[in-house]
Amino acid sequence: MQLKTIRAEVENQTAILTLSRPKRMNAWTGRMHTEYRWALAMAEADRSVRVILVTGDPAGGAFCAGADTAALEGHAEKGGYDAGTAEDIAMPGYGVRPEFDATFAYHFGLSKPVIAAINGAAAGVGLVLACYADLRFAARGAKFTAAHGRFNFPAEFGLSWLLPRIVGLTHAQDILLSSRVFLAEEAMQMGLLNRVLAPEELLPQAKAYADMLAKTVAPGSLRMTRRQIYAGWHQSAAEAVAESERLMNDAITHPDYREGLSAWLAKRPASWRGK
Repeated sequence: MQLKTIRAEVENQTAILTLSRPKRMNAWTGRMHTEYRWALAMAEADRSVRVILVTGDPAGGAFCAGADTAALEGHAEKGGYDAGTAEDIAMPGYGVRPEFDATFAYHFGLSKPVIAAINGAAAGVGLVLACYADLRFAARGAKFTAAHGRFNFPAEFGLSWLLPRIVGLTHAQDILLSSRVFLAEEAMQMGLLNRVLAPEELLPQAKAYADMLAKTVAPGSLRMTRRQIYAGWHQSAAEAVAESERLMNDAITHPDYREGLSAWLAKRPASWRGK
């Protein structure tokens, strides 16, 4: 696929996906969603990639300013919502669990952790995308808003289900009912973010964290653990325990278990084989 709104590159063992519509503050379109899912699918299939990092084109002055206004106008003209995507759109993360087989929820079916490096405003679908990442680092002063309230929309793409699980019901009610703008510093206090950094430190620190995951954590462990986390939201405690025991029995037979143990005993870096 020829990418026009996403830049995709691999640095060390991290796939870096950059939302790139700088003249429109990296606003979301059907084309961008199509390219984003294709780039995710490529990163999933690339065995050299251990972590996925998503950020915004710095020339756009935002992470993602939400849906493009032209798309919003198009919904009104058509009298209904149009995602702007084709039926043959890539399906990364689909087929793992039925609960994950939906727009943006497909992130939960990926085998590799996703880090959002939020280098500017994350509004509407930009906030949605950030919330579906596993970890969120943001630049100081970055603005956040659900935005839907001003358009007579409902909370978008399952955010009403996801956000209370990230920040708790009290903060989620505030964010979703008001659609107010809040800054990264408040988002950190709410528990929405993992780190708030100076703008010039954001991408280097996010990349350093990605490198740490790739080098020190077995890829199978990353895959199993993040799926346990998201599957756990649909399980009882007993089901989660049984699943962990089944996974542990399988993991012990994998070469990376012996490699991890040998590396730890020898005090050397592990050389992971992955799948």
